[in-house]
Amino acid sequence: MAAAAAAGAAVAVAPDGARTWSLAAMLGAWLCLAVAVVTGTLAVRRARRAGARQGDDVAQARSQAAQLAAECAHLVSVTLPAVAKRLRDGTSAEDALAHITHPSDPQLRRLAHTFATEIEESVRLAVAYDTERRQAADELERTSAELKRLGDELLPAAVSRLREGQSADTVLGELDWPRTPALGAPAESFVRELARSERRAAAAQAASAKALSRVQAKAVSMLADLREMQDRHGEEVFGDLLKLDHSTSQLGLLTDRLALLMGGRSSRAWNKPIVMESILRGAVGRIAAYQRVRLHCSTGAAVTGFAAEGVMHLLAELMDNAANFSPPIDEVNVYVEERSAGIVVTIEDSGLKMPAAAMRRAEESVAGRMTDLASLQGTRLGLAVVGRLAVKYGISVNYRPSSRGGTGVVVLLPRQLLAQQREPAPAGTARRPAAVPAPAPAAAPAPPAPAPPAPAEPVAPRALPARAEAPAAHPPADSTPGGLPVRNPGRTMAQAEREREQRRGQDGTGDGTARPERPAVRDAGSRFGAFHRARRSGTTAPDGGPEPGPAAP
Repeated sequence: MAAAAAAGAAVAVAPDGARTWSLAAMLGAWLCLAVAVVTGTLAVRRARRAGARQGDDVAQARSQAAQLAAECAHLVSVTLPAVAKRLRDGTSAEDALAHITHPSDPQLRRLAHTFATEIEESVRLAVAYDTERRQAADELERTSAELKRLGDELLPAAVSRLREGQSADTVLGELDWPRTPALGAPAESFVRELARSERRAAAAQAASAKALSRVQAKAVSMLADLREMQDRHGEEVFGDLLKLDHSTSQLGLLTDRLALLMGGRSSRAWNKPIVMESILRGAVGRIAAYQRVRLHCSTGAAVTGFAAEGVMHLLAELMDNAANFSPPIDEVNVYVEERSAGIVVTIEDSGLKMPAAAMRRAEESVAGRMTDLASLQGTRLGLAVVGRLAVKYGISVNYRPSSRGGTGVVVLLPRQLLAQQREPAPAGTARRPAAVPAPAPAAAPAPPAPAPPAPAEPVAPRALPARAEAPAAHPPADSTPGGLPVRNPGRTMAQAEREREQRRGQDGTGDGTARPERPAVRDAGSRFGAFHRARRSGTTAPDGGPEPGPAAP
């Protein structure tokens, strides 16, 4: 209104010439103002309507957001855990989704469907993996049990059977081997390789035993020839012959030791019982340090022929071991006494006491538990032989501390190895071997010689002990139709020569002249000769050979 009044006043005061123009301008201004007002009013109204619509949209969006939040919370807290539980229980995804309230939002429905599908696949894989794990665990348990049975039962049994001589096919067929290829194939390869190794070892042992048997036969033949030379030659070579005899006896002990370890047998066998005193002297005669051995025998019992050589070898090994591991100036004492359980032989030395480990190995050796030749040391073969002989004849061998400061060995010969004495020895006479008959009269008795010392006396320091040997008598050799002589098996050249001389003497072909008197020799030779003449005249066995195990001079 104020603007209209101002416009009217302006037209009134305007000059007449410009009053028309002023009025027109005023009307135009009013028209523009009216248009502006109308336009603004319309714009305000439109803005108000748009704001109202946007408020409704915001409210609707807020309502939808609240509903979506509620559905998400329900989906996360209720729907998805329920679906997962049903799927873990084995329900399929479709069945699990059919029992839930689906959200109104399609994205949430798609999310629930995807979740159910993935969980179903995960559960399926988990079940498959668990099944495989259980199968693998069961297979591992079975394999472990088979492996334990393979190591504890099957392989030791296979090794034992293969060493007894069974073939690889027999062992593989008789034993229940593992079904698992990872164990069965290596086990079969092991058995076949071990069988080949055992065959090679058996062949090597057989070849060694065969070669040693030839050496044994040569040693026995040399001993027989030396004994014949001792009978034929005079005093000047008698001491040397005894030394050769003793060296050959040691060689025989060594070859017998190796032969027994190789599965062979001793070089000599006896067909009649041998008294214990002769057994002891025969054992002493086979070791190098015989001069340090002191025998104390208080029994006249005899060992049966089949076990005499084994007992003699066993005692020789123990005496040799005691002499080797004691000071060279100390004595080795051997005590023999008869008990109700059998013959007890105690061997004591004065050496250092054996350490616990060495004592344990020695006890295992003499008990026969060390049968693997690969585990034996080259210088410890004697005790392994003792163990084999002890197991073979049922002899008990035990170690204990010696009262002399060293180590003692107690050997128990059971009653089944002893021979029954049919006739007791006459009172006041010297003991003779129980199984040897009264000596036959000699053809040409030599001058009497001093009797040998009692068994408990030490072996003479200069004289070598004679071996315990009782060669069987051989009948005269037969002849072929062409007149050629035939040698009996086992007879040596010396025995054949002696029989020829005996037959020549019976036929009257001998010259009958006495042997020319030999020049005087040193004192040792005289002593050997005196013993030699006494042995020939007073200790000749019925078969023409010396009695087993003569006493040392």
